[in-house]
Amino acid sequence: MLKVCNDALREKLKNLPDDPGVYIMKDILENILYIGKAVSLKNRVRQYFHSSGNHSQRINSMIEKIYDFDIILTDSELEALILECNLIKKHKPKYNVSLKDDKSYSYIKITVADEYPRILFTRRIEKDDSRYFGPYLSSKDVRETLELIREIFPIRSCNKKVGNSGHSRPCLYFNINQCQGLCRGSLDKDEYKHMVIQVCKFLEGKYEVLFKELRARMVEASDNLEFERAVVLRDRVAAVERIMRGQKIVSLGMHDQDVLAFVKSDREAIAQIMYIRNGAITGTRQITIEKTENAEMGEIIEAFIKQFYITADFVPTSILLQQEIEDLNALTKWLSRVKGSKVRICMPRKGEKKELLDMAVRNAQHGLNELVHKSNVRYEKTLGALEKLARYLGIDSIPNRIEAFDVSNLQGTESVGSMVVFEAGDPIYKDYRRFRIKGMNGLPDDFASIAQAVERRFKRGIEEKIKLEVEGRDTSNGKFSKMPDLIVIDGGKGQLNAAVSKLRTLGICDVPIIGLAKKMEEIYISGEKAPLVIPRDSSALHLLQRIRDEAHRFAITYHRSLRNSSSLHSTLEAVPGIGKKRRIALFEHFGSIEVIKTANLEELLKVNGMNKKSAQSLLEYFR
Repeated sequence: MLKVCNDALREKLKNLPDDPGVYIMKDILENILYIGKAVSLKNRVRQYFHSSGNHSQRINSMIEKIYDFDIILTDSELEALILECNLIKKHKPKYNVSLKDDKSYSYIKITVADEYPRILFTRRIEKDDSRYFGPYLSSKDVRETLELIREIFPIRSCNKKVGNSGHSRPCLYFNINQCQGLCRGSLDKDEYKHMVIQVCKFLEGKYEVLFKELRARMVEASDNLEFERAVVLRDRVAAVERIMRGQKIVSLGMHDQDVLAFVKSDREAIAQIMYIRNGAITGTRQITIEKTENAEMGEIIEAFIKQFYITADFVPTSILLQQEIEDLNALTKWLSRVKGSKVRICMPRKGEKKELLDMAVRNAQHGLNELVHKSNVRYEKTLGALEKLARYLGIDSIPNRIEAFDVSNLQGTESVGSMVVFEAGDPIYKDYRRFRIKGMNGLPDDFASIAQAVERRFKRGIEEKIKLEVEGRDTSNGKFSKMPDLIVIDGGKGQLNAAVSKLRTLGICDVPIIGLAKKMEEIYISGEKAPLVIPRDSSALHLLQRIRDEAHRFAITYHRSLRNSSSLHSTLEAVPGIGKKRRIALFEHFGSIEVIKTANLEELLKVNGMNKKSAQSLLEYFR
């Protein structure tokens, strides 16, 4: 029996063709929820809406949101798979298993399409007919490899114009014998291109082939009495031989392969890739896979292969997997098309290949253990800490959004206030605010300063909320109208009472507010006489301290910047009749020395403490 939420959808399900193709599930706002492929669209799509369907929790959650779907017919399952891969890559649907590969990997690029190719470090793969080698897990690995290549093969990396002029000044690499000076026209074009081919073989891991070729050319040069050339080739042979001895050889009979191992926990999954090139392990890579809750391992493996190899710079001859997958034939055909030659996917059960797979699985498990540990630590510092904080403070819900206030001044001058915002335990920098405290008259008053900062923030919030409500817009997304779940004041009972008094004046009574005193790390709660003491080792206290310290840092940074600019006060010190109080008053009124310089007599007389004599003195000084 079909379980469908609207008549239009039920009608579309009746008319589904029994052909291969791609289906695109959408919600009521036409957002794409899921993209899949099918040998038979009629059978596959209708499965989602069968009441007896045995779906995972993730897919059930998706089905509840389906309002409509589109289909795209193809001539074969292979074409459907290709289209599915391209659409997932483009739209990144919410319910498709996806790779989280947010690391910036490094590559070696050889511009083989150029007349005189260059070797470069890059982090981007572009469709520019160049050859890319990698990825390398760190830029250090790339630079060390480039340095080694230049020692063996002096291929150019600069963008100097190649010519026959002997007057061109070569780059540093020429002077240290790591470039043969193409800009000086000192190397035969064919000889250079042959060297580029050798560099590509080197980066492909074909050391044995390269070793034999270089050795044969060395012998040939020696027989032809080209001893200088023979010495150069001899050094290259020796360098490649050293690298061969240092490589972990898996099997001389094995070709280019990728060993893929997968492990998963309740929330995360890890893919471990082991690159084998010409029988040697040349590198490994770990990728986190998202949205794997309740997903079967086969689904995870298929999604990974589709998303990983559609953008990969190289597809190997064979891929080793730990288990069977449903679309093995279609994936094999697709990979063969991407590579341009036959690709095999196999699941070894014994022997050397199984040992390699087991080693990859162990590495993947280690990576997953680290990921789970980091995830648990992060949870304890953020959401876990918020849960504990709610219990300590006796509030019903987790304080997801916390706003913290602090003030800073130097003997009453340049008083500033800061507001920092944390959501789900992390700072939201775009919501930070800073206030230049007014009307302190050179007297340090932390209570009044905190009250002013709180008042200005929430008064602005109330005004914005009224405006958005009148306009019929969502008030929870405004810059100021979005209210916090908890307010933290850096200070003790005095600062807290000053802030509470101002909030009550504004009519804000339902937002919890606390003060965190630095000395004993005591928490003062509005309406409570005794302070709350949270255990020193509690993650809830650590989170509050981090928020308080961030508010303090933000206030100090702002105050320091103003103090540095106020060093311009020294400009006014040379003006007769302008003392410290008048300098402060001038800067509070005008804001900068540039504005003071352009003020006329009438404007200067409006400044608190200024008289006609001192104003005239200031005008004459600047003129």
